[in-house]
Amino acid sequence: MVDSGRRQLIGLVLQSKMDRTAVVQVTRRFAHPVYKKFVSKNKKYYADDPSNIARAGDTVRIIEARQLSKLKRWRLVEVTKKAESLK
Repeated sequence: MVDSGRRQLIGLVLQSKMDRTAVVQVTRRFAHPVYKKFVSKNKKYYADDPSNIARAGDTVRIIEARQLSKLKRWRLVEVTKKAESLK
């Protein structure tokens, strides 16, 4: 699904205990401006998940959306990889 003008991010679902909401952690890597060492930064996004399909540990793709609540500004597009069960 290509949607022009809207940012898309891929991240890991940390929790999906809220109804219709998933907390997604997106990790970005960049070179430090002075030391040139690669640094990882994490950021959490609240994404709208209307059908409650995301589970903790899943890798998902989210897209920018209009403001849906106080913190939700992203929408879940698809689950790219399901979490492996601990059996």
